[in-house]
Amino acid sequence: MGNVLIFGATSAIAAEVARLYAARGDRLFLVGRDPEKLSSLVTSIGDRVVGHESCDLNELESNAGRVRQAIDALGGLDIALIAHGYLGDQVRSETEFEHARQVLSTNYLSALSLLMPLANFFESQGRGHLAAITSVAGERGRPRNYTYGSAKGGLTKYLQGMRSRMYRTDVWIHNLKLGPVDTPMTVDHEKHALFGEKKRVARGIVKATDSRRHVTYLPRVWALVMFVVRIVPEPIFQRFKFLAGR
Repeated sequence: MGNVLIFGATSAIAAEVARLYAARGDRLFLVGRDPEKLSSLVTSIGDRVVGHESCDLNELESNAGRVRQAIDALGGLDIALIAHGYLGDQVRSETEFEHARQVLSTNYLSALSLLMPLANFFESQGRGHLAAITSVAGERGRPRNYTYGSAKGGLTKYLQGMRSRMYRTDVWIHNLKLGPVDTPMTVDHEKHALFGEKKRVARGIVKATDSRRHVTYLPRVWALVMFVVRIVPEPIFQRFKFLAGR
């Protein structure tokens, strides 16, 4: 039995992850933005949830306190998962700076405001698993999502640096690189064979946070797909609409 803290717990994927942790006997502290969804999730999981908070994680100055409150409620911490995010509207982000700032803040700055106190706690404890959901969109700039992708790419680099910082400890930093998953976040997206199924992706996340793997692609096929995408020279990349189109 371990102590697990999840930020963004009301997202479709994170809610499935929370249920999996609870089913195996872990104790949970859940943080989500939507109070009704959070209350429903807490009720469905039951007494494995020892605490929860509904809040806006873009209130950056409050996030360190939220981390401390959750750890105190749990009486310690073994696994922390940062799962919140905001896809935004790419075209809108190209003309409205405030919208671009919102996408960047939610996906990068708010994650950093949580990673910093969590990493410091785990470092002082000498052990633990700290995971954040990034995205394959952060691997290469594409016209359809490069504002969102740039935030996730920056988060990937930050996690790399944290891994090197924690190299000589028993603190494991996990980068969970998700491809598109069939959830409400992608309801308006045309589905294809590479879309993940949320329950399968959730099982992959739990497995990854129990492991010593630094980077996990979910679904796993995206590791191969993104290897190809990364190595294609830009002049060739731009000729293919399925790669460089909207």
